[in-house]
Amino acid sequence: MSFLDLTITPESAGWSHSSLRVLTLPPTGSHTFETGDSEWIVLPLSGGCTVRTEGKTFELHGRPGGVFTAVTDFAYAPRDAHVTLTSPAGGRFALAGARCERRLPARYGPAENVPVELRGTGACSRQVNNFAAADTFECDRLIAVEVLTPGGNWSSYPPHKHDEHLPGRESRLEEIYYFEIADGPGGTPGLGYQRVSPSRDGGTDVLTEVRTGDAVLIPDGWHGPSIAAPGHAMYYLNVMAGPGPEREWLIRDHPDHAWIRGTWPDQPVDPRLPLYGPERPGRPDDRPGGDR
Repeated sequence: MSFLDLTITPESAGWSHSSLRVLTLPPTGSHTFETGDSEWIVLPLSGGCTVRTEGKTFELHGRPGGVFTAVTDFAYAPRDAHVTLTSPAGGRFALAGARCERRLPARYGPAENVPVELRGTGACSRQVNNFAAADTFECDRLIAVEVLTPGGNWSSYPPHKHDEHLPGRESRLEEIYYFEIADGPGGTPGLGYQRVSPSRDGGTDVLTEVRTGDAVLIPDGWHGPSIAAPGHAMYYLNVMAGPGPEREWLIRDHPDHAWIRGTWPDQPVDPRLPLYGPERPGRPDDRPGGDR
C-alpha cells in the first residue's frame, strides 16, 4: 500500500521535462512504478526504504527525524526500468524525475558523498545539499538540490531566472519547489512565502504562502525570495530539467537586486548554519550562479 501525496508531471505542469511525486508508505508498505521515458531519484524525506531496480537492491538509510535532521542517501533509477520501494518502518519519499534521452546505470548515492554548502551571509544565509547538482552526480537531464533556510532568513535571493538558452550565460530549466516547514514550539505549524515575478510580458507572477507539502511551479520568471517565517526553518527541494543541449545550471540575477551580493563579504554567515553535516560547508557563495 502507498499514498501519493503529490504528483506533478510534465503534462499537468504544462511543460516538457520536470516531474515530482511525494509518496507516503505505511509500515511494511510498498510502491511500484515504471520509469517510462524519465530518469528518477528516490530521495527519503523521512524514514528509510529498500529500492529494487535493474536487478540491484539499494538499502536507503534515509533520515528518521525528517528533512531538518540529516543529509540522506538516495538511489538513481534509469529510464525504461521497473522500480519497487518497500519500507519496513514506513516513511515519506520524494521521487524527482526528468524526461531524458540517455539510459544511465542504476546507482546508489551515499549521504557522506553529498556536498553540503553554505551560501549567502547574514539574513541571506542558507544551506544547500547538492546531492544531484549538475557537477556532483551524473544524470542525463535531472538536476536536484535541497535548501535549508533558518527562520527569518531569505533564500533563493537575489531573484534570478533560467528561462532562456543563452550559451555560457543562462540555461533553460523548468523548476519545481517542494516545501516543508519546521514546526514551532509546541508543534505550532509554520509557513513561508514564495515570490515569482515576470521576466517577460505575460510571464509567471506569483506571491504565495507555502506550508509543508506545498509545491510551486516555475516555468519562467525571476524566482525569489523564498522567505522563512521567524521561528520556522524552511526546507525546499528543487527539481530542474530542460531541453538545452547541456545539463548545466546557469542563471541571471534580477538587475534591480543583484547588488545584494556585494554586501555579503562584510557579514558573517548565520551562526545557526549548518543545520547538520556532512560538515563540509564552502565559503559564502558570491558567484553569479550562487542563487539558491
